[in-house]
Amino acid sequence: MSPYLVIFIIAAYFLVLITISYFTSRNADNEAFFLGNRKSPWYIVAFGMIGASLSGVTFISVPGWVDTNHFTYMPFVFGFIFGYAFIYSVLIPTYYKLNLTSIYTYLEHRFGIFSYKTGSVFFLISRVTGASLRLFLVANVLQITIFKYWNIPFYITVIITIALIWLYTFRGGIKTIIWTDTLQTLFMLFAVIITVILISKELNLNFSALVSTVKNSEYYNFFETDWLKKNHYIKQFISGIFIPIVMTGMDQDMMQKNLSCRNIKEAKKNMFWFSLILIPVNFIFLCLGVLLYIYAAKNNIPFPQSSDDLYPILATKYLPPVVGIFFILGLIAAAYSSADSALTSLTTSFSVDILNIKKTNKSKKEKKKIRIIVHIGVSILLIIVILIFKLINNRSIIDAVYAIAGYTYGPLLGLFFFGLFTKYKVKEKFVPVVAILSPVLCYIMSLYSKEFLNGYEIGYELLLLNGLLTFLGLLIFREKKTSRK
Repeated sequence: MSPYLVIFIIAAYFLVLITISYFTSRNADNEAFFLGNRKSPWYIVAFGMIGASLSGVTFISVPGWVDTNHFTYMPFVFGFIFGYAFIYSVLIPTYYKLNLTSIYTYLEHRFGIFSYKTGSVFFLISRVTGASLRLFLVANVLQITIFKYWNIPFYITVIITIALIWLYTFRGGIKTIIWTDTLQTLFMLFAVIITVILISKELNLNFSALVSTVKNSEYYNFFETDWLKKNHYIKQFISGIFIPIVMTGMDQDMMQKNLSCRNIKEAKKNMFWFSLILIPVNFIFLCLGVLLYIYAAKNNIPFPQSSDDLYPILATKYLPPVVGIFFILGLIAAAYSSADSALTSLTTSFSVDILNIKKTNKSKKEKKKIRIIVHIGVSILLIIVILIFKLINNRSIIDAVYAIAGYTYGPLLGLFFFGLFTKYKVKEKFVPVVAILSPVLCYIMSLYSKEFLNGYEIGYELLLLNGLLTFLGLLIFREKKTSRK
């Protein structure tokens, strides 16, 4: 693809986003930035959350993952239903009952300031690393398709990537993102469906032949039955239950959108329909992966060293130009629908949880100024982390996202579950110690699991182990008296 064509597509796309931002952010104050004045329509939130949940990681990594993991990702996705049911029935009612802006304020209500700050810091670490991984992916593709032609350094590409997000989020925040995410989800889904259709035509497959080709391929294997492997279907399913609980239900980024709904009834509707749509959408991404590998093999195209590069390379170099156009649109839409809300939620969490902006006596103008400075600071931090990841990355992005989540979200899982399912108070000064020691112990166990557990590999169930260790640590340092939640 011509780099000039790619630049034109991106420029036109962001012009649309900035236009939406202009109309949605007029007269926006901090309340609009943080919670959209609690007036977001649930169906708009639900559709937009699909793109934010899947992100550019799913768009690129899941199709590429088919080569080594086949369809064993699907038991993981099936577990999502039960995870979202927990969010629907337990977490959303809790957050609405307390009328929260930051969900980590729950930990302050339940335990105290140390638990509150610990939860906030772990979210900030989780979201900074997760958002950086996702933005690294899109910046890498932009580098390959555009900026390498002019020998522009990667760090400049990263700065441009972050600056584009900042332009359309710095005023309206969540009030703008609710609407831009909807547009971006539409582009992402449209792109993947169009790509499947066009590759099918290249392979001379009608719909029935397409179904048969996918079903009869070597990749169509849902269940890994070797218990020792990371992707054993039971381990995948159980992990799939808890991943959305922590990465959506205990994540300020995703729940901030739910809290912007008009009331709890609409927030529950949003979560219900959003969770149902995710299963067929993920299945389509896996089918796309099968077609990409079949197309590459048929045309004697060597598989790239990194599976994340398969879709970008085929779309921009080998398939018809229209596929490349939709690929760029889909990737930008998928990546930015996740990254823009991450930038906003990080700004919200740092402003509310760390700086206590809502509890200060400063004027609205001063509070808004603080929020804008934080927004800029978070943007700079993301740039730095992306560049660090560029130096050390040696694995699939989606694998890295879930692996890091196991370490950073585990303490949040333990803290929230201890608060929800016990009536104990805890000795506050020990909470940060427990939250730090749990992932450290998990890391050591993951390093030596094969040696000490007869070849057993710890996969995404690391999250559960981390949460359990945190829970047990809190139980050890509980206070004798109990407290009503």
